[in-house]
Amino acid sequence: MPSALPEGDPAPADGSLPPAALAELGRRPFEVYVHVPFCRVRCGYCDFNTYTAEELGPGVTRASYAEQAVAEVRLARRVLGDVDRPVETVFLGGGTPTLLPPDDLGRIVRAIDDELGLAPGAEVTTEANPDSVDLGYLERLREAGFTRVSFGMQSAVPHVLAVLDRTHDPERVPGVVEAARAAGFEQISLDLIYGTPGESAADWETTLDAALACAPDHVSAYSLIVEDGTALARRVRRGELPMPDDDDLADKYLQADERFAAAGLGWYEVSNWARDDAARCRHNIGYWTGADWWGIGPGAHSHVGGVRWWNVKHPKAYAARLGEGVSPAQAREVLDAETRRVERVLLEVRLRDGLPVTALDAPGRAELEALVADELVEDRADRLVLTRRGRLLADGVVHRLLA
Repeated sequence: MPSALPEGDPAPADGSLPPAALAELGRRPFEVYVHVPFCRVRCGYCDFNTYTAEELGPGVTRASYAEQAVAEVRLARRVLGDVDRPVETVFLGGGTPTLLPPDDLGRIVRAIDDELGLAPGAEVTTEANPDSVDLGYLERLREAGFTRVSFGMQSAVPHVLAVLDRTHDPERVPGVVEAARAAGFEQISLDLIYGTPGESAADWETTLDAALACAPDHVSAYSLIVEDGTALARRVRRGELPMPDDDDLADKYLQADERFAAAGLGWYEVSNWARDDAARCRHNIGYWTGADWWGIGPGAHSHVGGVRWWNVKHPKAYAARLGEGVSPAQAREVLDAETRRVERVLLEVRLRDGLPVTALDAPGRAELEALVADELVEDRADRLVLTRRGRLLADGVVHRLLA
C-alpha cells in the first residue's frame, strides 16, 4: 500500500512504556483511535493504510477483526497499569469502519469501556460512507454507545466523485443524515474535498449547497492533495489529469468559509467548522493540543507522555502478533522537549483558540510583529491566532515562527 511507516527505534515486544511516559498520564485527556483498514473500493486519491478484499490475501478476514482490536485494548490495559484513566473520546476511522457489522463496532467500544473506562459524556465517533449504512444500522450503532457520525460526502457532483473513485450516490447523503438524526446521534459531520481536477467553482458551489441543506453540526473541508504512490498521482504523472492549482484551492477555501459562516458554522481549525463549541470534534482537538492516545489497529499511531509508536502495517502481520501474545508495535520514538515544542507550534497555530505566545522561542516571538503587519495573525498580546489570510498561508506562518 502507498502509506509508509517511519523507521524509529525498536519497540518492546510486551509494549511497555518508559516510567517517565507513564508518569505523565492524567495530565492531558486520554483518547482511543481505532483504525479499521477495510474498504470496498480503493479511492484513487487515498494513501491511507487500507485494503480491499482482494488485497488482504489469504488468512485475513473482516470477521476476526473485532476480536483482534479487543485483544489490543486488553494489551493497552496491561501496559498503562491499574490506575483509572477515563477515555474522553473514541474515534473509529479507516478505511470504512461501517463495513463491519454494527455489533462488531459495539464490541470494540464495550471493550474500551470495560478495560479502560469511558468518561461520562465521552464522545464516540465513527466514520461512515453514505452507501455503507441505513437507519437500522445507525440505530444499532447508537444503541452501542456511538454519539457522533462523520459521513464521507466529499462532493455532490457525480463527475467529481468519479475522478476521486468514490462510488456512492451523492443523492444518498441527505437520507443518511436524516437517518442518523432519527437514530438519535448527538452530532453529525460531513467530510468534503475541494480542488479535484475538473471541479469548477460552480461544482464546488453545488457541493456546498448540498452539504448545507443537510444542516450538519460540523463540516471538514480539505483541499485535495496528490499523494505519491496513489492511482491519482499516476494519472497526473501521465498527463491524464492536471495537478490541483493553488489559486483555485485558495478561492474554493474562501468560498467555503464564507458559505459556512453565513450558515452559522464557525471555523475552529483551519479545515474544520462547527455550529457551536459543543459540535467541535473533541477527538481531533486532542491531537492538535497534545493529548495522549492509544491507536488500535494495523499501522495505527499512538502517543503517551512524549513516546510515539506505530503498529505493523498489514492486517495479517497485526493479527499474527496479537495471536502470539506480543505487541503489534513496529517501532517508536521518544520525543525530546524541543521536538514536542515544535510540534505544538505546528498544530496549535491552526486552531481558532490560538497558540499561547509563551510556546514560542525568542526568535519566534520576535517574528510576531512582522506577521501582524503582514495581516497573517491577529494583533494580540497573549495568543497567536491566524487571520483569514493567515489560514490560507498557515504553512508559511509556521515556517517563519520556527525558522
